[in-house]
Amino acid sequence: MNQNPPWYRELTRYHWFVLIVAALGWLFDTMDQQLFNLARVPAMKELLAPSPGVAADPADVSFYGGLATSIFLIGWAFGGLTFGVLGDRWGRAKVMLITILMYSAFTGLSALSVGFWDFAFYRFLTGLGVGGEFAVGVSLVAEVMPDRARPFALGLLQALSAVGNITAAVTSMVLGQMEQDGTIGSAWRIMFIIGTLPALLAVFIRRRLKEPERWQAAAVDGKVQEQLGSYSELFRTPRWRKNAIVGLLLASSGVIGLWGIGFFSFDLLRSIQRKTFEAQARQEGATVLDQSFLQLAFSSPDQLEKVAFVTPAQLLGPAEYPKDASLLYETALALHKQEKPVTTESVLNVLDKSTDKRPAQTAAERARRSNYLTSNVAHDQPIDNMANTIVKRSKDIDGLLTFWAGIVSVMQNIGGFFGIYAFSRITHILGRRKTLAISFVAALISTAYTFWHVQTFTDIFWMVPIMGFCQLSLFGGYAIYFPELFPTRLRSTGTSFCYNVGRFVAAVGPYLFGILTSTVFVDKLEPLRYAGVTMSAIFLLGLIVLPFAPETKGQPLPD
Repeated sequence: MNQNPPWYRELTRYHWFVLIVAALGWLFDTMDQQLFNLARVPAMKELLAPSPGVAADPADVSFYGGLATSIFLIGWAFGGLTFGVLGDRWGRAKVMLITILMYSAFTGLSALSVGFWDFAFYRFLTGLGVGGEFAVGVSLVAEVMPDRARPFALGLLQALSAVGNITAAVTSMVLGQMEQDGTIGSAWRIMFIIGTLPALLAVFIRRRLKEPERWQAAAVDGKVQEQLGSYSELFRTPRWRKNAIVGLLLASSGVIGLWGIGFFSFDLLRSIQRKTFEAQARQEGATVLDQSFLQLAFSSPDQLEKVAFVTPAQLLGPAEYPKDASLLYETALALHKQEKPVTTESVLNVLDKSTDKRPAQTAAERARRSNYLTSNVAHDQPIDNMANTIVKRSKDIDGLLTFWAGIVSVMQNIGGFFGIYAFSRITHILGRRKTLAISFVAALISTAYTFWHVQTFTDIFWMVPIMGFCQLSLFGGYAIYFPELFPTRLRSTGTSFCYNVGRFVAAVGPYLFGILTSTVFVDKLEPLRYAGVTMSAIFLLGLIVLPFAPETKGQPLPD
């Protein structure tokens, strides 16, 4: 007879129910997070555009994208701290229900944004719910599961979070294809509407989910009751205070690494792939130019060589090709968000506005351009058709970029799933501290290497999964390790403190990343590469803290 059956043999039907409910709650939570990461750049481009048909400044898109992420993380931190305490005082099941409803509702409201600040406000409120769900979920599972099954169940719960990320990525891919086909307009708004679906889970769990027996016993104990969810109690006892500070620093390292670096790999690959798609379009006989080229052409002509891997001469076409034709292409691209048909008059009007930094145009100059557009081009192809064809190609590229952002996310999270699962197996052998040390080193090397070397479409299918494996394995460690650091009366509070106060610190990460790309490395050909490699050093923080962390392998949960 087998004396050591697999861990899952020890689980009852109710154990499985709790694990499934907690896993689904966290899965949908991470789906919401990833929908935001995938929608960030398209949302910023639309919300920051000074007027319809005029492209947002790429530097503003980068800066405000990082700022929106930081605001989301701050909301996450506040929500985690608040609902972590309430999870100890009110109960795990009740608070889980509240947080799921909260992040579902405000994700949907994000789709209604009309500018940056209301978008950021909705993301802050979404973060409140997102931050609260993790601590109560892992506390619930940790307290319900048998001791031997606990680390494996928590590892599985965290690994399934990658499925939520993959679900968001597939959603992005499908909507990107629909955007490319012209079936829908702004894919990012629909992505946020889909993020309301987790609210249905709340209906499913409302009646059957019970509070853990450990928590119920603490809640009726008069002496313990006063200490439930108490930050003063957490910091009054030297043991819990030390564990809270160590956990906070460990979490800060991994969270900054993922949210301040890893998830910006989507933006890096967008910039790389845009150049590839535009080069392919030119090879097919279409002069499809980046919106940033239009801005640079009129404001900083000396910067043109930094746009794509071509020279200004190539961008403007063969020498015998009239320069006014290139102006037509530039203008059509600037108008690609405009719903009404592009006409000769609308092209000339935009040209008039776009050339305000050049010497003033004379009536004769405008007449010359009008004559060129209406006579030289219209012989072979009407100006309306010609410009609108270019507009369609530009929208096709936008759709392709959304689709490939989904591919990148899928690759990252396939790697992440196996990384989290690997952590739960390796920590069973080596212990918590040694496994965390391996993960921090691997995350540092893989992140810096990927940001510096990723270039081709092939690289996406091996570099990105390896980076995801290494970065997300740390989060498997957090799910297993943090609940083991605190007693029942402080488990949700302590876990939330580690994981979510770390987000206050981590909120600096995306903001700093935006500063590095928009200011420090703005003169580089690809600022995102330099910013990513620079910030990879954050993983060293985790290694520095580990010698002070207690080893909890093989020990029961503290009471």
